[in-house]
Amino acid sequence: MSSFNDMIKNITPDIYQNLKLAVEIGKWPDGGKLTAEQRELTLQAMIAWEIQNLPEDERTGYMGPQECGSKSEPIPNLLFKSDAIH
Repeated sequence: MSSFNDMIKNITPDIYQNLKLAVEIGKWPDGGKLTAEQRELTLQAMIAWEIQNLPEDERTGYMGPQECGSKSEPIPNLLFKSDAIH
């Protein structure tokens, strides 16, 4: 039996697309439903193939830079006016 890495090396772009579609719709191309275990293993194979063949920004789960958009903008004080008397 081949190792997981050997199997990943044998995945073609067409096979990858079929695996990806199967995970997305929960069915194999023949219409059979993926079991939970099949979905998990297929997703693992997809991710492993993507690491070897796709740039990071095209991989499953890529979220881009994670910076807070309000970092440079102060949060306005909506409860109290700044000129309020204390």
